[in-house]
Amino acid sequence: MISFCDLKPQWNELKEEILSNVERVFEHGQFIMGPEVGQCEKALADFAGTNHAICCSNGTVALMLALMAHDVGHGDEVLVPAFSFFASAEAVSLVGARPIFVDVDPKTYLMDPVLTREKITSRTKAIMPVSLFGQAAHMEEFNRIACEKGLKVIEDGAQSFGATYHSKKSCALSSIGCTSFFPAKPLGCYGDGGALFTDDQNLYEKLRILRHHGESSRYQHQLIGMNGRLDTLQCAILLVKLKRFPWEIAQREKLAQRYLKELSPLQDRIQLPSVRTGNTSVWAQFTVHVGNSQKRGEIQEFLRVRGIPTAIHYPLPIPKQKAYAEYNEESYPHSEWASSGVLSLPLYADLSEESQATIIHTFKSALS
Repeated sequence: MISFCDLKPQWNELKEEILSNVERVFEHGQFIMGPEVGQCEKALADFAGTNHAICCSNGTVALMLALMAHDVGHGDEVLVPAFSFFASAEAVSLVGARPIFVDVDPKTYLMDPVLTREKITSRTKAIMPVSLFGQAAHMEEFNRIACEKGLKVIEDGAQSFGATYHSKKSCALSSIGCTSFFPAKPLGCYGDGGALFTDDQNLYEKLRILRHHGESSRYQHQLIGMNGRLDTLQCAILLVKLKRFPWEIAQREKLAQRYLKELSPLQDRIQLPSVRTGNTSVWAQFTVHVGNSQKRGEIQEFLRVRGIPTAIHYPLPIPKQKAYAEYNEESYPHSEWASSGVLSLPLYADLSEESQATIIHTFKSALS
């Protein structure tokens, strides 16, 4: 069996250093906000090219904290893509605001800036584009719109940490960038985790306070915040994994280019991933579009019985979910088309050339 995302080779290479870091945490006993948290935040900010990074408990909390830092709440609207993971809209609802869904570009699956402009109302407070499948959203366009309309831009970079946009890193492209360290992400910890990035000193201070129950000093609560801290153990692990991350990004690019080369003759039957000019991708997923849900199901089954796992990112647009029933009757044609036929193939840094060759051969057989 080939794994969809196998973390064991990475663990085998890094385990001695990881265990050494973890043992150090057990020795000093500062499991919450220990010294490794500050060290990890500095390393992450240096990597992203921002003045500040704030570690937090997961990617959804990162989005919520970013919205709270911009005073987004009841009565406000936030523009989000219709095609994404559920948390992209859920975070908006959890702070009391209303998500307004925007359709996506059918070639890249990224939120469409033109349609975004059309959805702005007097209640719009922020734009929260998602840098989906590993590449940054149309951040220059969103920042321009926000500047014209007096809005805030928050990048949901849960899938794109390490990618670049015109030579700048994802999560360093707006007032606040957010990411996730879920284990299967391009940079993952061994549990839930996330981070926020900003160059703004005032936002940084506010985010730090919000992350820790709104506490400005011991038992002095300046704001209504939350328990959004990332524990010291996960930061100790991330410090080790971050050293290997540039190599992993290069490997993901190498694997993606091999997929693109080998599958390009099939472009009359499938849509291959498209990376915009000026972008690089960290290839959080390698997602093709195979036409429709029936064909996708047949291809998935053909691959499954031959030991090739696949995934669907995502089978239903967010506004078509039961939780957002009030939006169910609205139309998002590109998002609905995407959901009906997307299929992700295995791609992770330690995927061997032999395994990838097997995946490609079997996938070609499935299509024929």
